[in-house]
Order: sequence, then structure tokens, then C-alpha cells
Amino acid sequence: MALFSSRNSSRSRSSLPYLVFLLIAAFFVFKVDILISQSFSSARRNLEKTPNRIVMNPKKSPEEHVVDSLPVVLVNGTFDQHIMISWGDDRGKILENGEFLTLSLDKLSGSGFQSKKEYLFAKVDMQIKLVPGNSAGTVTTFYLSSQGNKHDEIDFEFLGNSTGNPYTLHTNVFSLGKGNREQQFFLWFDPTADYHTYSILWNSKCIILASNNFNQDFDVTWGDGRAKVLNNGKLLTLSLDKVSGSGVKSKKEYLFGRIDMQLKLVRGNSAGTVTTYYLSSQGSTHDEIDFEFLGNLSGDPYIVHTNVYTQGKGDKEQQFYLWFDPTADFHTYSILWNPQTIIFYVDSTPIRVFKNMKSSGVPYPNNQPMRVYASLWNADDWATRGGLIKTNWSNAPFIASFRNFKDNNACIWEFGKSSCTNSTKSWFSQELDSTSQARLQWVQKNYMVYNYCNDINRFPQGLPLECTFNSTTS
Repeated sequence: MALFSSRNSSRSRSSLPYLVFLLIAAFFVFKVDILISQSFSSARRNLEKTPNRIVMNPKKSPEEHVVDSLPVVLVNGTFDQHIMISWGDDRGKILENGEFLTLSLDKLSGSGFQSKKEYLFAKVDMQIKLVPGNSAGTVTTFYLSSQGNKHDEIDFEFLGNSTGNPYTLHTNVFSLGKGNREQQFFLWFDPTADYHTYSILWNSKCIILASNNFNQDFDVTWGDGRAKVLNNGKLLTLSLDKVSGSGVKSKKEYLFGRIDMQLKLVRGNSAGTVTTYYLSSQGSTHDEIDFEFLGNLSGDPYIVHTNVYTQGKGDKEQQFYLWFDPTADFHTYSILWNPQTIIFYVDSTPIRVFKNMKSSGVPYPNNQPMRVYASLWNADDWATRGGLIKTNWSNAPFIASFRNFKDNNACIWEFGKSSCTNSTKSWFSQELDSTSQARLQWVQKNYMVYNYCNDINRFPQGLPLECTFNSTTS
């Protein structure tokens, strides 16, 4: 299949499937934004049968066809590399070094694109932010389609509506030119406020159309039913009682990326509990980047415990109080990990930086793919006041909630290679600017409660090497 965004009806259909994006409207200028990030997580060509295309359009047109006769594995890249604007007289625009695409629609025309390659069986992901406001009369589409009278097609169509009313997600499957398999849905979020991932999984046994969620992105790894995915995959809860805690891990592995997760921590007396959210590889020489939230007595603040492991060795702890109640609402905790630096963020405010100083002999995690993990468990032997305060099991079950997991800006590790070869993405070389540096210093001055680089009693033979470079570095 090929990838399209708004097809032009003046072209003749061929016999191969495409993936398409369409935008249709009148009277106003409408714009849909599409982010490449993980647009193509993987798509494999099967040489035994006729290949297909990916297409995106603001208006379906049945006539585009490009044949790619070579086997291909398509992974994350830029729109410049993988798609061509197919119609719209400059209403389709590729921006930001190919990472971002906008399609617009006015009274004269919509716009669209298609992929340069064709596929037979694929897992295709696209991040889309739909037309905001009064989008009545518009249709934004993202679909796979072949061409000809007996074409195959797998459709996402987003039917605009008047302000305040929900979008309708219209799905259909065509085979041998025959559709009539419509299913329609309201979405459980505002698809115009931010990017959301829409996926088509197409293999020899089934077709699955999905919007990204915990069912799609994570596996429950332990807990005997204490980890629950709710609200159609949009909410994850982990619970802890005296018998067991619970945990999950991502289905994907990453080698560099920005990972965001919104958490609402255990309320009330959470002493002895630890809620975790971290990246980790496996084995005795694993790498790891940790957020751990150490529970406390009612009224006392949570402690955010951070650590970085390289080649199996941690001992790089920094701890912080938060400047808000993390149990009252969801807050965003982010890990930016690129070849130059690791930055821990809370609601976009940096709290810690660990720089790559391998040239000075300090190990740095840069060659082991890691998964995302989350868990809730009992650690009353150390978590609260060094283990003096024990877990009060009369308050069980303890529950922590997770939502809005985002791996939009991350390099997926798959089939032994990264999806970010020669990446030009801004996050891949991101470091703190002067404003962010000032915010980091504010946090470390007012909210840091422990820094291993200041603990001379713990390191009587001398502080770790990285501590000698910059006290705000590690």
C-alpha cells in the first residue's frame, strides 16, 4: 500500500493498495497537522504477492499508483523521504526538515499525499492533529488502498463537526472493490487539541485499526490482575496490596528518545510504597534511567528519586520534593535521552541533567535499547525515612494512575536497527537553553533534597568523576 493525503480524481487507478489521507471542506481554510515521529513504525513488503501503498488525503481520489518492485523495510523517517504531495496546488506543505506535514482545504481545493513505496502487509502508525473549531463538512482521511475496479482499501475517515460536537471516526474495509463494512465511533479525547496516533495493522490473518493506547503499547508483566487498562486503553492503573504490587513494560524498545507519561500518584498515607516509571535494558550490565516516587505519610511531600545506571552500575541518585501535590491530578514526567545528554523533566521543567562524558572516562548509556517500565510495589525497608515508616496495609489497595504515554519523539529499535539513522530531529541534539538552565537551577536550589555529588561521607575516596565537572550536570 501507499501513503496518501488527499487524492486527485484526475488520475487513473491501478491495481495496488494505498494508504491515504484526505481533507474535504468548503467556505473556510481548514488545516490538519501530521507529525512524522513514529509515522511508519514498520512496514514490510511481501514479495509473494502484489504490493500495496500508503496514502493520506483531504479528499479521496481513486487514481494514484506508483510501483516499487524492490523489497523494503520502511521505518521512521521524514516525509521528504517517504511521501510525495499528490494534489492541492501547494496546500500540502512539508515543514521542519521533513518531520511535519500540514494539509489545508479552502473553497477551491483540498490537498493530499501518497507514499513513494507500496506494501503488502504492514503496521503503519500516523500521528494526526485534526482540524480544530467548526470543521463541519470536512473529512480527513488516512488509509491504505490499491487501485482499479477491484481495489482493496482500509480506511480511517474523520468526519468533522460543528464546534463542541465530537468528531466521528468512520472506518471501512474494501476487498475486490466492495466496501459496505462501515463502523463509526466517537473518540474519548479531543483529537484537535494534540497529536494522537492512529494505526493500521494489516497481516495475512487480520486487520486491526487502532488509536494508540496502553493495550497497544504495553504488556502487563506481573500483578495477577492488579494492573488494569481502562477507558478503552487510555488509562492504566497499578495497584498494590499486602500480597503483591503490579507492573507493565512497553512492547517497543528504544535507543534514544523523548518519553512522556502522565502520572497521578497514590493518595493519602502512601508511606512504604514506590511508584516507578523508567527506561531499562536487561542483563547484569544493563542501562537504566529512573523516576521513582517514594510515598510518605499524609501531609508530607513525596520524594522524586532519580538515578542513572550504566553497564549495571547506578549510585547516581538525586532526590527532589515537588512544588505541587502529585496525588491531586495528573502531571507529566518526561525523560529526554539523546547521544549528548539525559534530561529529567516534570511538567516541562528540567530537574536533572546527566551529560555524556565518555570522552573523560564516564560511562554513558548509548548502545543498549531500552523498554519503558512502570510499577507499584512495597519498599518499606527503605522508601520512607530510610525504612523507619512502614506500609500501613489498612489503607490498601494503593493505586497509581497513568495516562497519555507518548513516544512520538523516540527511535524505535526493531530488527536490529534504529529507526533514527542520521537523525535531524531537534530533540536528537537538544540541550538546555538559557531559560531551561535557569529553571533547572531554581529546582535544584529550592527542591533538591539529596545529591550524591555532595555526599562526601558516602565516597570517602573521592566523589565520582562526573561530579567534578559540573554540580548541575549529573
